Amino acid sequence: MGLYIEALIRTDPERLWQRTQEPAQHQRWDLRFTEISHLPGPAGSAQRFRYATRVLPFLTVAGTGTSAGERHREDGERVSALRFASAEKLSPLSEGSGYWRYVPTADGIRFLTGYDYRTRWGRFGTVADRLVFRPLMGWATAWSFDRLRLWCERDISPARSLTHALAEVLARILVVAAALPFG
Repeated sequence: MGLYIEALIRTDPERLWQRTQEPAQHQRWDLRFTEISHLPGPAGSAQRFRYATRVLPFLTVAGTGTSAGERHREDGERVSALRFASAEKLSPLSEGSGYWRYVPTADGIRFLTGYDYRTRWGRFGTVADRLVFRPLMGWATAWSFDRLRLWCERDISPARSLTHALAEVLARILVVAAALPFG
């Protein structure tokens, strides 16, 4: 059961491509990654990269990936495919693959992703993935796409989007706490 997320983003195709393909830009909006960097490799070979996610202030889980290819069509549609893996025992995923599609429409770019992965930790990992990790990855991907959309369409930085979201959550918690009877 793979994950599929899409968003309509009203922006210039080159701006969207840059903000999704350049590691320094990508790590700004994608909640799933704290850090993304290209790894050196022979000229002409597939681009390799390292990704990392800070799970706790003192705990980071990392992995590597390879761009499996890109396709640019005459109608402006683009596809970028990749493979990724993590050898770290703390990572719930062992390996996977996915793609990004950029489909021009009259209203903007239909930006979508599909990806899937294999878990580790045996039966426990399968259950934990189904109940916790996979829904969390779907939510994080969707929220990240929305942060990217706001950045491309309205120039609202991903950091500012995060601050606004956290402030709204805090305000809602305070309203609920204020409504609770004390005594």
